[in-house]
Amino acid sequence: MPSYKAPVENVRFLLEDVFGIERYNNLPGFAEASPDLIAAILQEGAKLCEEVLQPLNRTGDLEGCTRHDDGRVTTPKGFKAAYDAFAEGGWIGLAADPDYGGQGLPYTLAAVMNEFASSANMALAMYPGLTMGAIAALMTHGTEEQKKTYLPKMIAGAWSGTMNLTEPHCGTDLGLIKTKAVPNGDGSYAITGTKIFISAGEHDLTENIVHLVLARIEGAPEGTKGISLFVVPKRLVKGDGSLGAANGVSCGSIEHKMGIHGNATCVMNYDGARGWLVGTENKGLNAMFVMMNEARLGVAIQGLAQSEVAYQNAVAYARERLQGRSLTGAKDPDKPADPILVHPDVRRNLLSIRAFNEAARALVLWTALKSDVAHRSGDAAEKQAADDQLGLLTPVLKGVLTDVGFDNAVKAQQMFGGHGYIAEWGMEQFVRDARIAMIYEGANGIQALDLVGRKLPRDGGRAVMAFFNEVGGFVKQHAGDEAMAPYVKPLEAALGHLQQATMWFMNNAMAKPDNAGAGSYDYMHLFGLVALGYMWAQIARTALAKKANGGDAADMEAKLLAGRFFMERTMPESAVHLARISSGADTMMAMPAEMF
Repeated sequence: MPSYKAPVENVRFLLEDVFGIERYNNLPGFAEASPDLIAAILQEGAKLCEEVLQPLNRTGDLEGCTRHDDGRVTTPKGFKAAYDAFAEGGWIGLAADPDYGGQGLPYTLAAVMNEFASSANMALAMYPGLTMGAIAALMTHGTEEQKKTYLPKMIAGAWSGTMNLTEPHCGTDLGLIKTKAVPNGDGSYAITGTKIFISAGEHDLTENIVHLVLARIEGAPEGTKGISLFVVPKRLVKGDGSLGAANGVSCGSIEHKMGIHGNATCVMNYDGARGWLVGTENKGLNAMFVMMNEARLGVAIQGLAQSEVAYQNAVAYARERLQGRSLTGAKDPDKPADPILVHPDVRRNLLSIRAFNEAARALVLWTALKSDVAHRSGDAAEKQAADDQLGLLTPVLKGVLTDVGFDNAVKAQQMFGGHGYIAEWGMEQFVRDARIAMIYEGANGIQALDLVGRKLPRDGGRAVMAFFNEVGGFVKQHAGDEAMAPYVKPLEAALGHLQQATMWFMNNAMAKPDNAGAGSYDYMHLFGLVALGYMWAQIARTALAKKANGGDAADMEAKLLAGRFFMERTMPESAVHLARISSGADTMMAMPAEMF
């Protein structure tokens, strides 16, 4: 049976030593997050995930969700009790506004808990995860009445939330939405239409579900300029906050999926359901993007989370599975064979996963800190710079961490040989669950186009230039440090490749849009390589300092070796991505459609 141990010490190392979280104590919520409190939060969160969520991962996958004849949906056995434990522990409101019952702690800590929970049980973690996104959208764009009506119950976990975008005929192109909203004359609207792929759309975990639904008000402009956002509760809420009658919302069916079986992915029917406008009429995408961007960061974390849990189980198996002898002689002569961990190919796969996981975790936390600054700082310039970096990095994290996370789950499965293909070992579930992260919240090809088409040219390239300056400044600062050379030199080379690729897009994207589109995916991964390499360089700097000052030498040496492996084996791929960016599009686009 698979197992999971939350990487608490690695997170503490990153927060306390690499990023110096105490430097953010001027921001609201950070001063309260003392080292002792952070340690306690991480330990308690790890305990919940390891002991309550993880044991339900395989059983929940096997049982799945059930839709009953009356439209009700029940989750797998044990999910309700586990969700209640999650909610009662205050985890949903960890970073939420204290005015509505939240704890007001840094979002960065919520991101850590998201990783732990997603590694332990991705399907179950999605229920509170979606609620957190809905809370963020209502907090930013909801009226004061909407906030008072919904947020306290959602933060407490008594009510949950969803996002409803996709329809049978449209996914990415939301301008094609047909769900309509007709004014009722009392400030509410009658919402009618069908939404598909709605995660956590109907379930038995909470007494009410607060749906955020994109719809078009009658007479609104065509396309994305005519989309509005509505809050549509499963059950109507009375003036005193108690629940009233059922709304015109129902689950038509549950999707039969490849993975995440414990999460109810629903077809949702809205039959004149009462809804209330969130934000400004015809500006629904602006409001929904708050939830979508938070969800994209959450999905990036899911990619890391599946990579981590798959790695842990692969390492455990590699230590125990006996097969063959080491090429340099028997390592365990008292046994009939050596553990497969001695073999170079096994080590190559495992070390490549570990090297990614540690850098990806650092990148997630670095970005989460940017989010905290963007949302909490009182300094306008600091706030803008953090928001720039957050916008730039979001598609990179979503695309790269989920692509590589899935690849790593497959690599980890490979370590089991035939056992990896057998369900009872749990590896095939990690592969299946990881696969969806590359698809939902904007397929990764869309993330690449967003990066190249929107994020690079935004504000005259201000965000990407700031990123170049920061990484370039780090390289320059450590150029003369011999101990840092294995990390800085590959980073410098990859940064040069990224700068060349960026200039190519700036000079050619308008004249050769097909070439730009074809090269965007490689550009996204090139950007991800540089960002991950930058994280390893910062980790190495910290590890060298701790080692010199008498820190845990073995642990620091392990980090340094993992970082060197990444720099030696993975960073050179930057040249490959650069070579691909401007090539192949002419040939590809010249092929007539009937030849495909």
